[in-house]
Amino acid sequence: MTTSDILTIINALFFILGGVVVFMVGMNMMGSNLEKAAGKGMRRLMTSATKNKALGITTGAAVTAIVNSSSATTVMIVGFVNVGIMTLTQAASIIMGANIGTTISAFIMALSSTGSALEISAIFALLAFCGMLVNMLAKTDRTKRIGNIFVGVGLIFIGLNVMSTAVNSLLDGDTAVSQAIQNLFISLGNGKDVLTWEVIVLFLLGAALTALLQSSAAITAICITLAVSGQVSTQMVMCIILGTNVGTCATSMLSSIGASTPAKRAAMIHLLFNIIGSLIFIWPVAFAGNYIAQALAWITPKVQWQIPIFHMFFNVVVTLILVGFTKYLVKLACLMIPEKKGKKPETAEEGEMVLDSRLLKTPAIAVGQARRELVKMGDLAFSNYKRAIDMLLEGDLSKEDDFRETEEKVTELKDYISTFLVKLSGQEISDTDEKKVGTFYNVATDMERIGAYAENITEFAQQMQSVEGEFSEHALDEIKETHSYICELYEVAEKAFMDRDTSLYDKVDAAESEVNRMNKVMHTAHLRRVSEGRCTADVGAIYLQLATTLERIGDHMVNIAYSLKSYT
Repeated sequence: MTTSDILTIINALFFILGGVVVFMVGMNMMGSNLEKAAGKGMRRLMTSATKNKALGITTGAAVTAIVNSSSATTVMIVGFVNVGIMTLTQAASIIMGANIGTTISAFIMALSSTGSALEISAIFALLAFCGMLVNMLAKTDRTKRIGNIFVGVGLIFIGLNVMSTAVNSLLDGDTAVSQAIQNLFISLGNGKDVLTWEVIVLFLLGAALTALLQSSAAITAICITLAVSGQVSTQMVMCIILGTNVGTCATSMLSSIGASTPAKRAAMIHLLFNIIGSLIFIWPVAFAGNYIAQALAWITPKVQWQIPIFHMFFNVVVTLILVGFTKYLVKLACLMIPEKKGKKPETAEEGEMVLDSRLLKTPAIAVGQARRELVKMGDLAFSNYKRAIDMLLEGDLSKEDDFRETEEKVTELKDYISTFLVKLSGQEISDTDEKKVGTFYNVATDMERIGAYAENITEFAQQMQSVEGEFSEHALDEIKETHSYICELYEVAEKAFMDRDTSLYDKVDAAESEVNRMNKVMHTAHLRRVSEGRCTADVGAIYLQLATTLERIGDHMVNIAYSLKSYT
């Protein structure tokens, strides 16, 4: 081999690697911007997925088609299971659908290999340029996303074209390089039936390369390029494709490290599904690969279309076969990853902090989960408020330990949510979600302040015991009435925030008006009791501070409800 041949190999290798990078950047750019554009739709899809297996499979296919990566979808699912948004059975059907949705990538690649007077890749390269112009001139985030989608699509085809050109440069002519490459592929079965050991080698090659690059799409793109050049047979590519389906599980398995047991089981279901599916197809491909190739050739003579057709057929058939065995896949995953000894089964309700970092891959879903965690924090803070009122009215401080424990949880949850919101705000999110995240910081602070005022009420209870004071019967009635309006206000404010329902504002305003009215009633009644000599100075001071505290708690509840105004 001459120096010129060595340089040809090095140059081609560099261009192939560069093409893979451009291709993957394009895939990520297109997928992430499509995902942002479909933020609300993504939430609706995930909600519908919980209804039945058919909807789960459809959801998995649709989401994967949007983000252009079954690995990305599965990582999301691992995150959803980890935080309790989905059950293992629901996750299994979505994972099956993801394998179908990922085949869209192969069809995009086949399109780039379609020959014409004006190359498809050239048209999409122009689309990338147009997308850049749209991005530069855009005045809204929505328009910028459209520009980025165009750029992403264009980069996909540019990357494929670079890889194709680099491969062709190695194979052109009767050089030592092209001859060596041809001999390599001939030894692996091109030009004759692929033997069993060669099937295994090609299968493992597809799995290993996909696990290394963490992208089955990139390996499929290279396979299509080699197949179009005639260097590999359709049967060989089928073996590699089966391997990529197993190799793509590496991403989800890695993402499950450190996650809950259910999340690890979700990743295991993904691996089991793809291994079993590959085993179902590996023998027909090994022993009847030529007949399958002939059937594909009958459908279309173009090999670049035969590969994605086989890819889709394989995933659809495997899904149809295994969907009826979903519960057995779940049971097998549970057997392979058992609960730790001495530990109760993990459920979403037991864990308080479920803002999994995997959710950041789908900001629209992450925003919804952050909202639920804020409501959970608010419920804890409000439960402490009610606990404090009980201690004050009953003169019994036996609940103080429970109060302190809940107070620590509220503080921890506030810090935890704030940290997650910082990470979320660092993602590329839509304008609306950005406004939501901004208001969530304030909502977390309002909820924390409710907890802080509850602590003040606990201190009032302690002071009442230290001065051996008691509220009069009228004062107790006034406190209880104000408390009832506070409870009503919190209930309606929480519902408005959680459901994003501004139609409840009238009820919020009405409840707040009652709280403010009772604040005046408490002050007026206190002055009357003082003038009549029916109230001591110590008890009176505590009573007035309590009246102000209750009003301020109400103000923070109103802030929580009205936080919706910035984005609804």
